Formats: sequence, structure tokens, C-alpha cells
Amino acid sequence: MAGMDERDAGTHTYDGMGNDTRDDPRDGRSARPVHSARTGRPTRSAQHVEHGFGPVWDKRSRVLVLGSMPSPKSREAAFYYMHPRNRFWPVMEAVFADAGDPADRVGDTPESRRAFALRHRVALWDVIGSCDIVGASDASIRNVVPNDPAPMLRGAPITLIVTTGAKSGQLYRRLIAPKLVADGIDVPMVQLPSTSPANAAMRLPDLVGAYRAAFVQAGIVRPDR
Repeated sequence: MAGMDERDAGTHTYDGMGNDTRDDPRDGRSARPVHSARTGRPTRSAQHVEHGFGPVWDKRSRVLVLGSMPSPKSREAAFYYMHPRNRFWPVMEAVFADAGDPADRVGDTPESRRAFALRHRVALWDVIGSCDIVGASDASIRNVVPNDPAPMLRGAPITLIVTTGAKSGQLYRRLIAPKLVADGIDVPMVQLPSTSPANAAMRLPDLVGAYRAAFVQAGIVRPDR
């Protein structure tokens, strides 16, 4: 799942790569040509994207995992972290799966992964409800409308919020946390590394260690696992 450096220059905004992402006057929402700062030629266009599917949670959920925005592969499957190279589900299996129970596996379908998350008291959603984005690039995200996790936090005993990556953490702190505080909801947040293949510097064992520590903190994984 897909930081952005925005420079105020009239109606011009820029993504984290220095590309001009000004609005297209022909369509204020869906057609936003991206121009290279180096060549001035159009590159890939940003698209206005709606999240498209709801959160995963129930009344037993203890940890809420928030990404930024589903990737095109995840939107196609209408479920979370479905790009085949994203390491979120291998991390989840390494942290939670019962080695003595062959059925306690994430599987490869939305249904099996939903059941695995709920069985281990993990809720899933994203920070962004809609935005403009180029492909799955977090650096290109702009015009964000955030999701509101308040009903979930009131309806389940969630004791920790985990954001997966820098962009989701940044947007959570800026767009969601202040509203939760104003509503009297105080749940700690931990920013964890992205499991995206773009975060190649983090090896799978490193990701497993970081996520396990957060879930231990929340009390849903034993420290000796």
C-alpha cells in the first residue's frame, strides 16, 4: 500500500519526486496531469480514487492496523494487502499462526485472510477514504479525505492503533488523531515500517520483529512467541 513534499506556488503542487501535479482545468477531480520537473513532459496522471471497501473488525478486535490507501491490486480484490509481493500477510502468519494447527494460516483469498485477522483480534482499515494518487505511490497522494475510525474504536476494545509506513502515520497524526482527541478517544498509535515491496531495505525478519513487538505491547501475542 501506497512522504509528499508540497510546495505552495499558486495553484501548483508537487509530489515527493519534484513533479508538478497541478489541477487540470478541464476536470477538477479525475484528470490531473503530472509533469516532470526535469523534462517538463507529462508522466503518469493522478487519478481520483475512492477506497471502495469497508473495514474488517468485530467486537473482539484489540489492535487496529491502518495503511494509507489500497494499491490497485488490493482495490481490484476489494481487500487489504493483496499485492503478491506485499509482505503484510507473511508477517501476520509469522507473528500469529499456531504451529500446531495446520488450519491456522492466512491463505491467499480475502475470505481466509479476513478470518485469520479476526481470529487473532486484528482489525484492518486505511487512513484514507479517498484521494488523488498516481498508481500505488504514497509520495503522489494529495487531496485526502480521511476515514473516521471513531465508531470502530467505540465498538471494540481496541488498545493500540498501528500505522503501516510513514505516509499512513503522517496522515493519521495530521487528519485523524486531532478529531479523535476532540471526541474524547485516546488510543495510542505506533508507526511501523511499511510491508510494501517498495520498502526493500526492511527484510522480512526485521518486519516480523517490529510487528511482533507492537502486538506484544497490545497484549495479543505472548512475549515468548
